[in-house]
Amino acid sequence: MSAPETPPRPGPLQQVAAWIALVALVSAIAFLIVEAVSRWDVLLVTVLSLAMVVVAAWYALSRRGRSRVVALVVGALSLVLFAVVVLASESLRVLLVGLVLAAVAIAAARFALQTPKPGPSLRDAPGPSEPVAPRATHPVLLMNLRSGGGKAERFDLVGQCRSRGIEPIVLTPGSDLLELATDAVRRGADLIGMAGGDGSQALVASVASRAGLPFVVIPAGTRNHFALDLGIDREDVVGALDAYQDGVDRVIDLAEVNGRVFVNNASLGVYAKIVQSEEYRDAKVQTAASLLPDLIGPDATPLDLRFTLLSGDEASTAQLVLVSNNPYELAHLRGAGTRARIDGGVLGILSVMVRGAADAQKLAALEATGQVRRFSGWDEWTASELEVRSGSPIDIGVDGEAMTLEPPLRFVIRPGALTVRLPRSALARPPAADAVRLSSRGTLAALWRIALGRTSQADR
Repeated sequence: MSAPETPPRPGPLQQVAAWIALVALVSAIAFLIVEAVSRWDVLLVTVLSLAMVVVAAWYALSRRGRSRVVALVVGALSLVLFAVVVLASESLRVLLVGLVLAAVAIAAARFALQTPKPGPSLRDAPGPSEPVAPRATHPVLLMNLRSGGGKAERFDLVGQCRSRGIEPIVLTPGSDLLELATDAVRRGADLIGMAGGDGSQALVASVASRAGLPFVVIPAGTRNHFALDLGIDREDVVGALDAYQDGVDRVIDLAEVNGRVFVNNASLGVYAKIVQSEEYRDAKVQTAASLLPDLIGPDATPLDLRFTLLSGDEASTAQLVLVSNNPYELAHLRGAGTRARIDGGVLGILSVMVRGAADAQKLAALEATGQVRRFSGWDEWTASELEVRSGSPIDIGVDGEAMTLEPPLRFVIRPGALTVRLPRSALARPPAADAVRLSSRGTLAALWRIALGRTSQADR
């Protein structure tokens, strides 16, 4: 057995970047503290006005009729007060300086913490730890021409496939993606890929997993979160095809809910309820506004979602339950997080419960500071399985696809269920590379070690 490789020491540029990040962060904190002390009255009014905005927003979302109108008026007036105070006190300058310093700190930290890219020798002649995957004799790529605003057509994936000896299979209206993928395997495909969104990736990945074939991910969808966490450059759709000629195999996990595979996550709760509405696709804001009072208002019937928390307590409801194929790095609820790995053999489980305007105010404050995990209604843990019970069918979003499933919902992780074949360029793009959280003690400790020229891996 060969000895484990010693992580390379940070280069001079990484050390400089680490020092810049630390100095910029300390400068930003010191600057804001000095300004807050000298302008305590301005700080008090801005904090109170923003708090009123959050409370008003909660009432506007959870009420109808006159109450909603009053909440909207109060929220608008609070925003006006905030803007007037900021402009009159020249606080905009303070905010801009703070934001610039924070941006410098984050950019420098991202550079300092990056994984060193492989040199030409690794790309051209990989060593024993990075063997080139065997060339396929019958490679296949399924593609959805409408996905991602027509990326497959824009990049001429059909022509690109033919020039590389890859059989292109194009979905047409009414096509059954699972049947097309299964038929490709029956006809002798020994490498199968999908160009489309994450929901389509999951379906074809399930076929590849059952057949024991390697799977290629082509980021031709809208968001391509799966590709991001695999290290694939989401902007280089054609470059992802290099996996067919010069690919590297990685074994990762898949997750399932009642037998349906998902590669990213499945969500239950308020959002899953709203997206089930037929009107949601054409009128998102209006649909949410009409449904939210029945879901989170004072007269709302709590969602019937029963499951066991890490503590062993039984939860009877939640406004959000997120079950993911390995845990996400989440500092905020807005937007999607990233996963440092997809081969940990566990589900990531998150539940959130907001019980009123006071909770909404606390959640907003923690969200703004990247400390949302400290919210009292936030529960997060990992497990190999989870069962969600209910007295009626459960609305759920699975890798972005809205559906309704019969309870109980049984979530399980399938460790090492899928071999993904990645382009060699993905080795230079560490998963979760953008997830730099300067509020994390692990990240700060890693920056300090890099600044001193020591090896480091941040626990971010």
